[in-house]
Amino acid sequence: MIVPYSHVLLFAGILFAMGVVCAVARRNLIMMLIGVEIMLNSAGLAFVAAALRWQQLEGQVFVLFIFAIAAAEVSLGLALIVYAYRRTGSLDPETYNILKW
Repeated sequence: MIVPYSHVLLFAGILFAMGVVCAVARRNLIMMLIGVEIMLNSAGLAFVAAALRWQQLEGQVFVLFIFAIAAAEVSLGLALIVYAYRRTGSLDPETYNILKW
């Protein structure tokens, strides 16, 4: 059974919207990081669907780059979150005024 291309794009769009809502509406740095990860995964899903639709491998190559960027983003983001938590004792982004003038 083949899933139609429009259904996959609709699903990727819904996932991306959920990631945006999670990244914007949450007041927790870890949930914001998870929202960004969901957005990256939905973009990867759209690239794979397009690669399968047009029988080209470039979409799948882009997904490999997305995975590499996502891994680097998670490792760096979690390191920054752990550092900020140790410094302030909170995961609320409103409490971080370290870089303000």
